[in-house]
Amino acid sequence: MAASVPSFKLNTGATIPAIGLGTWQAKPGEVRAAVAHALKSGYRHIDGALCYQNEKEVGEGIKDSGVPRSEIFLTSKVWSSYHDRVEECLDQTLSDLGTDYLDLYLIHWPVRLAPNGTHPLFPVKEDGSRNIDWEWDQAKTWEQMEAVLAKGKVKAIGISNAGIPIIEKLLKTAKVTPAANQIELHPYNPEHELVKYCQDKGILVQAYSPLGSTSSPLHKDEVLTKIAEKHGESTAAILLSYLISKNVVVLPKSVTPSRIESNLKAIKLDASEVEQLDKLAESGKQTRVNSPPWGSDFGFPNWYGPNNKNAPEGARLLYGKSA
Repeated sequence: MAASVPSFKLNTGATIPAIGLGTWQAKPGEVRAAVAHALKSGYRHIDGALCYQNEKEVGEGIKDSGVPRSEIFLTSKVWSSYHDRVEECLDQTLSDLGTDYLDLYLIHWPVRLAPNGTHPLFPVKEDGSRNIDWEWDQAKTWEQMEAVLAKGKVKAIGISNAGIPIIEKLLKTAKVTPAANQIELHPYNPEHELVKYCQDKGILVQAYSPLGSTSSPLHKDEVLTKIAEKHGESTAAILLSYLISKNVVVLPKSVTPSRIESNLKAIKLDASEVEQLDKLAESGKQTRVNSPPWGSDFGFPNWYGPNNKNAPEGARLLYGKSA
């Protein structure tokens, strides 16, 4: 692994590289080469999911790289239409990746989609909305996660897209505390309260979309560009280093070889620079990149715009409510 890449500890005692390659929205035909290039360039952490529908290619990329499986930290996620069949979902992932275990397995979204024959991953109602089973208890999903952990099929289990009320409820019945919570995180969506909550509980925070999005105004933000100019680095390098300085794992996604390489770098930022980036969202720039139509805020304060002010009628708003 590249010497400059730091690592963190999970609550299991395992080591996890602080920078991983994200594979969400990596198109068929691109992700195999991206994974192989990343591993040859020094990455030792790959983040995937069954729902990305590219895990076979991720597995091929791992084989192409020549890097031994034992040196790679591999993450995947159980999809919402499999909440009553966690092990079945896991077995499909293991088969596609060509491995017999995962280093980390996450619940992709804290909500179940009820299969009804319309689509295997995104079952819909007659009106086209997602066929969500709000009666399903996430404790049942977590119990199955604990079972595959006990079997040794995964080395650690965690959650994703979970706000404080979701985690609080889960911890009431969980035998195993989640090892990680993967959420959207960048200076325009910093989730300060949730990050502190997770870290106080020993739950490692992972950032997806750590660079915002390709069209995000974040990269032109004057505060960010000034810090980048001062260090002679790209805005991407500053964004990744900002989160790593806060003990957060970053999962930048790219299929471009030069970007894959440049993202594998962490630099030291001054405390004052971290503080400046910490305050960007509260200065009126709070923006999420990813808010799929689940009909709930999942306990996030800014899912539907700042302070959920744009929440549609009937949305399940959990933020600020007790579990």
